[in-house]
Amino acid sequence: MTVTDIPIDTGRVDLAGFDRALGDPTDPAALLSFARSAQLDRGERFPADICRELDRMGLPRLYVPAEFGGALTRYDELVAALRAVARRDLTVAIGHGKTFLGGVCMWLAGRPEQARELGADIIAGAPVSWGLTERGHGSDLLAGETTATPEPGGFRVHGEKWLINNATRGTLLCLLVRTRPEGGPRGFSLLLADKRRLPADRWRPLPKVPTHGIRGADISGIALDDCPFPADALIGEQGAGLEIVLKALQLTRTACTALSLGAADQAVRLAEEFAAQRELYGRRLIELPHVRRVLGEAYAALYAAEIVSVLAARSVHTLPEEMAVISAVAKSYVPTRVDELIAACGELLGARAFLTEVHEHGAFQKLERDHRVVGIFDGSTFVNQHVLINHFPVLVRGHQAGTADEEAVRRAADLSAPPPPARLDRLSLLSRGGCSFTQSLHTASGELRALASAGEAPARVAELAEELAHSCDRLHRELALSPPAAQDVPPEAFALARRYEQCFAGAAALRVWLHNRTPGTDPLWLEAVLTHVLQSLRPPGRPTDGEVFDRLFDARAAGRPAAPPASVVTS
Repeated sequence: MTVTDIPIDTGRVDLAGFDRALGDPTDPAALLSFARSAQLDRGERFPADICRELDRMGLPRLYVPAEFGGALTRYDELVAALRAVARRDLTVAIGHGKTFLGGVCMWLAGRPEQARELGADIIAGAPVSWGLTERGHGSDLLAGETTATPEPGGFRVHGEKWLINNATRGTLLCLLVRTRPEGGPRGFSLLLADKRRLPADRWRPLPKVPTHGIRGADISGIALDDCPFPADALIGEQGAGLEIVLKALQLTRTACTALSLGAADQAVRLAEEFAAQRELYGRRLIELPHVRRVLGEAYAALYAAEIVSVLAARSVHTLPEEMAVISAVAKSYVPTRVDELIAACGELLGARAFLTEVHEHGAFQKLERDHRVVGIFDGSTFVNQHVLINHFPVLVRGHQAGTADEEAVRRAADLSAPPPPARLDRLSLLSRGGCSFTQSLHTASGELRALASAGEAPARVAELAEELAHSCDRLHRELALSPPAAQDVPPEAFALARRYEQCFAGAAALRVWLHNRTPGTDPLWLEAVLTHVLQSLRPPGRPTDGEVFDRLFDARAAGRPAAPPASVVTS
């Protein structure tokens, strides 16, 4: 591929070409090969050469909205591109993709000329980091102690940001700083630290922290000692930093699901290839009923995660007012399901799931280690479930009132059509109307029931959809009884949040099938996904018919269509 063949350019995104250009990871000569990744991982070295190639291929353009000079017009395309990288090497995807996270606050609140300047830096290959967390405070952003004292012409910044991805490599860092001594929701602001403009004697990098996974990533920090910042480093209004960050997290949490999808793609591929080659008891491993069942359910779990991720990304365009709920669901559900999927695939691999020098250069043990951190990024699973718990009252009111935006749901789920332009100015900290996907479950179930009556869908799938709708109703009745608790949230509330995530996943899958079906389309994948999510919604002790997972695996093995329609590049 020559420079003139760059697949991601201003106004033109060739995701299929980008995926092909990344090559086959089993080929040692490929840009992102298992062999090369293993070597870098053993040496705990940052994949700088690979990141430079991704820059040359144009990937940074997808981190910059088109209005600021980039190629980002669709958030599902961003998810697809990051997924393509992550299915080859999570360390690279995390190290390179951090620049999108670092720039989001600017896209939301920066002045147009300020955003265009940052966009030009990103497109030129400048890494951008996001400095939110501090030593000892974790995800408690209101406890941040890094201060920015206003002075004539700018600010004086003092403090440390720690456990920051690309803190040392980053040319620029978006920092959340305390601008009022008392702090509070209006006591924090955002400053863009451009190391090229800061006095060299007033800041220093903090050492790289050794990590169990993503060993080559630059997980470090920055210390600032009364460092002067110019006034034009301020992003948005002074005191609006926390609100901007919380809205930005709705985009970054959605983007992070791409990392999990890439890991799931790789895990299933490695497990299936191993099972097809390995002989046990005179038969290939893949011929054993248990192995077929595990792989079939792994595909169902992957499809459920993929649908939640893609529809969350498209909801940025169609349901921005509901992204507080949708992004929290996606960021909690997708990494958790993929952790479970990786564990199931690891059991099939046996010892080879732990070895570093065999079976594709130990790719599985690397991805298993690397993926553990995804659930922590941009708010841990518990943090995102806490966001959902805080929404219980509005979710209940919306479900009772039936305020679903049916047209917006359809536009999100119709993967044959591009979504409308994103309206980031409509992002909100509270989804006041609840969640349209779960509110409209009975409508979707009714449509499927009518299709089954007309002989256009199996009755079994219609029964599963109806069961899901009733389970969702029952859950909302329980949510109504859950007492509000901003602090000291009871464990039972987190269990309710996990059940809500399953309802959302099932509702999203049902919508994807309804809005993308063609005459004669086999809803096997939908049956498998609904069966998968209902396993967690049914009362304890009720058996699950796992035979559908066997049929799903057999259909894939036979080359029959057995996957959801793809709006973007998939595995």
